Amino acid sequence: MGSSTLPPLRHNLVFPKCPSPSRNFRFQSRLSFFRVRSTYVVGEETVVGVQQTNALEPDLLACPICYKPLIRKGPSGLNLAAIYRSGFKCNKCEKSFSSKDVYLDLTVTAGTKEYREFKPSRTELFRSPVVSFLYERGWRQNFNRSGFPGPDEEFKMAQEYFKPAAGGLLVDVSCGSGLFSRKFASSGTYSGVIALDFSENMLRQTYDFIKKEDSLLNANLALVRADVSRLPFSSGSVDAVHAGAALHCWPSPSNAIAEISRILRSGGVFVGTTFLAPEFGDSFPSEIFRPIRRAVVQLANTYSNLTEKEIEDLCTSCGLINYTSKVQRSFIMFSAQKP
Repeated sequence: MGSSTLPPLRHNLVFPKCPSPSRNFRFQSRLSFFRVRSTYVVGEETVVGVQQTNALEPDLLACPICYKPLIRKGPSGLNLAAIYRSGFKCNKCEKSFSSKDVYLDLTVTAGTKEYREFKPSRTELFRSPVVSFLYERGWRQNFNRSGFPGPDEEFKMAQEYFKPAAGGLLVDVSCGSGLFSRKFASSGTYSGVIALDFSENMLRQTYDFIKKEDSLLNANLALVRADVSRLPFSSGSVDAVHAGAALHCWPSPSNAIAEISRILRSGGVFVGTTFLAPEFGDSFPSEIFRPIRRAVVQLANTYSNLTEKEIEDLCTSCGLINYTSKVQRSFIMFSAQKP
């Protein structure tokens, strides 16, 4: 695994006289434009790069405790270097958040000294450095046995669902090692991408992959640690949310999807993939099967797979509309939209 720190960075911000027009202006208008000249010192070499990028909206990141917008001190921007060199503070509860590691920690427990948050074992498993390292090195490849079509095809499918959000901000929740975050950021489809996970080691692994690609180091791609049931974004501030192979790992899918619905703007799109629980039809009524399945999950503390009907019902109950899905054996990709 690579270094967990970014190279020294010096910023020279060059502001244009006016923002450039964009075909996606309805999304881009809430973002401020600037150019960043970044000087990286790597060993004996100095690398200078100039790019046009977007600053974070001033009301995007929010305190996970009171949901009030965070005050930012440091260079503007969504790229890794700008986030790394910034500090954030809630003006209401005065809680501070920092990016002392390669990610910005926006969990409720950020900064605690004695308390440690532990989730169910299916969540804690992915906080392991070993699992984080192996996720793209054999672990994820086994999903094809359950009908997952593979990352490239899944990305193409997701991009079709995300067409209404083109030009907007995408949050990849439960991003794991950033497999899809990197694809979304490299596509050039979005004004910015936030790779978000509760696992510190998954985010470190994400950075290890990112730093191997110069284009991603300077892209509008940020790493954020957060709880999917307490997302650190203002209501109605995000255009797209992706959750790849994640829902079955969440301690409370209902809380998570309610949060996703809260942060989506009107017309925003949610796309997720997960493993489906079997449906037995009329021969085994759901009112009999459901409590048995729940008891097995609780006793074994295993993954909480849902049926397709349950996923649709959950999205609808959280205020999302236009639900649609594609199923292949135990694999499902589903999409829903904020009214």
